[in-house]
Amino acid sequence: MLKKKYILNDGIIDFNIKDLVTTKVGEFYESDPFPAYNLTDDKRYILNIGDKNSLLKKLKDFIGFNKSVLEVGSGTSQLSNYLAISTNNKIYAFDSSLNSLKMGKNFAKKNEIHNITFVRGDIFDNVFKENSFDFIFSNGVLHHTKDPYGAFKNIVGYLKKNGYIVLGLYNRYGRLRTYIRKYLFKIFGKNFLMIFDPVLRSTSKESTQKINSWIKDQYMHPQETSHTYDEVLDWFNKNDIKFINSLPSCEFYDENPSDIFEIKSSGNFISRVFNQIKMIFTRHGSEGAIFIFIGKKI
Repeated sequence: MLKKKYILNDGIIDFNIKDLVTTKVGEFYESDPFPAYNLTDDKRYILNIGDKNSLLKKLKDFIGFNKSVLEVGSGTSQLSNYLAISTNNKIYAFDSSLNSLKMGKNFAKKNEIHNITFVRGDIFDNVFKENSFDFIFSNGVLHHTKDPYGAFKNIVGYLKKNGYIVLGLYNRYGRLRTYIRKYLFKIFGKNFLMIFDPVLRSTSKESTQKINSWIKDQYMHPQETSHTYDEVLDWFNKNDIKFINSLPSCEFYDENPSDIFEIKSSGNFISRVFNQIKMIFTRHGSEGAIFIFIGKKI
């Protein structure tokens, strides 16, 4: 799977990161890794949380067994650990933050999860061999790079023919509520967010690390862009990725599909814009406005 020479850093495969922006983003997560673990979190807890998330549960069921899976921008690798539990799949958790990966590795070691490899590197370096993975998952990552399309183009090279990519990005329209809260946060501070951010309202006040990591990720990030449906469809078309499905839908009706890997229509320009604007007034928009596109390499 791995293409370049590397060193081992506390059991983590570590490549030399030279890019200044990637280094800055990695360092941003060192003090408050995202997402944070609680001290009481164990394998059963992570499995339960993952199974309650319809997207993640459907993803894990669809992956099945004996597959190779890459999570790009794994952070503390909660998803990678979830996908590894009770499977024989080969999971690779890839991120630029060493401290975040250490948290994920320590959790895996503590809970005896053995089928996961932790890799630190730059998303723009070719650290993996081409056509290596059956599935690539990258949620909330590319919009924190210096060149989101360049990063996308690089990682789809790692995908096997007929392999699937699940891509999550901030939506340019739907993120309006977060933009407003970000502006008011600069004026009124943390107490304002504890009242008006729905994620923080539902987080225990005792979970200081989770609160701090969410605030930093959503409101203080040094590198952030936002994107549209049509922009990502163009990325897919340029790189031989067939559109499969999206959350929210590209079509006029907006419902959670029973099978996220069932081939759906990409709608038309008007329906796509309508559903992105509609996101502002839904839970998607209130919690950061990440939209998911699923594609298959042809």
